[in-house]
Amino acid sequence: MTSLYEKQIKLIALDMDGTLLNRDHTVSEANRVAIQAAMDKDIHVVLSTGRSLATCREHADSLNLTSYLVTVNGGEIWDKEKKLVERNSLKHEDIQLMWNLRNEYQTDFWAISTDKVWYEEFPEDIYAHEWLKFGFDISDGVVLKTVRAILAENDALEISNSNPSNLEVNAAGINKANGLKKVCSLLGITMDNVIAMGDSLNDYTMIREAGIGVAMGNAQEKVKKVADWVTATNDDDGVAVAIRKWVLKDDNDR
Repeated sequence: MTSLYEKQIKLIALDMDGTLLNRDHTVSEANRVAIQAAMDKDIHVVLSTGRSLATCREHADSLNLTSYLVTVNGGEIWDKEKKLVERNSLKHEDIQLMWNLRNEYQTDFWAISTDKVWYEEFPEDIYAHEWLKFGFDISDGVVLKTVRAILAENDALEISNSNPSNLEVNAAGINKANGLKKVCSLLGITMDNVIAMGDSLNDYTMIREAGIGVAMGNAQEKVKKVADWVTATNDDDGVAVAIRKWVLKDDNDR
């Protein structure tokens, strides 16, 4: 069996919130330096995020990334020219179901359509938009469990989260792991060549299926348990620590 240190890493997959970004929602200098050092070795660096292209593009550009982007938890894949490669939508009926649940339980919400990120407003005509993700933000633990249980009865839905008090819902089978598998096939590599880093349940699949799965120090416990290794927190340059150890093979970080 190949040890982690013997893995041939050709792609770094990075979640954004709680992983690449610190609590100020910025990229630390240490993370920037490590990412650039990896790209200098012809390693692909791919943002694999629950965000839409509109809300992650600025960070990708600031890091001078030149590879694919996996956005909306795999709902969309973009090439280096920011041209759409693949899109995976939710059914309108399922969006209606979730909007009804939001209204019944009076939860906070957000949703991503192909044309907009919706926060405090929602369109009267759901069918006039193409939908990629719906999110619930629920502070009441009982309500959170109730809504999740209702959603789990629907086989057309993929349920995860980006923090313990929310739910993120994509179409069934749409997740970051499957998005990265598509990218790997386009690049002629496999998931065994990937190091994936994240902190939440929407990162679980890619961390489980990557050659090296890395959980942040601030990650949810379920994510830490499935990871091969736990790095420092997002406020302590955890991405840079993992890149130095597993990609750049800095002996001082072993």
